Amino acid sequence: MKKKFVLRLDEDVYNALEKWAADEFRSANGQIEWILTHQLKLNGRYRGIQPKGLKEEPPKESEK
Repeated sequence: MKKKFVLRLDEDVYNALEKWAADEFRSANGQIEWILTHQLKLNGRYRGIQPKGLKEEPPKESEK
């Protein structure tokens, strides 16, 4: 289930996001979700499905 919430963005930010999403064949909502998931994974804060194009890193010694 996906959580719904209101997000307010500067118009220029939204326009840039919408252009990027179109370039990637995604909706603006899908692009926001991809960006957030990708950054969470890159920063070790999300262990869900790995974003496309991101290589899995071996577990750290402390995680074994």
